[in-house]
Amino acid sequence: MNPFEQHGAFSWCELMTTDPAAASDFYGALLGWALKEGPVDGIPYTVAQVADKEIGGLMGMPPEAPPMPPAWGVYVTVNNVDETAQKAQELGGKVLMPPTDISTVGRFCLIQDPQGATFYAITYSTP
Repeated sequence: MNPFEQHGAFSWCELMTTDPAAASDFYGALLGWALKEGPVDGIPYTVAQVADKEIGGLMGMPPEAPPMPPAWGVYVTVNNVDETAQKAQELGGKVLMPPTDISTVGRFCLIQDPQGATFYAITYSTP
């Protein structure tokens, strides 16, 4: 089953880093990733591919991000990101970034569980 379409499946990973070029060199050499650079909504972004399949991305720290070390984030596919954000709050979680659109990709938000772990929930656009 395609993880981009299955509710509850981990479907994407993303590195936010202070040095995207160095990270691309490291992960490309270490893991054999093919790396394709291009902007996403005007933000420089590098897509990682394995066997011609897109599996994740790398990007610089957004200017609005709080001071933090480079970190990997994970995306979990959900049927409706707005409903998931609301339900997370009802269950004691926090929505750290409200549902936001990414053109041609879908809609996502950043959720923190009651213990402090974070993940992105995403509803992908249908082609």
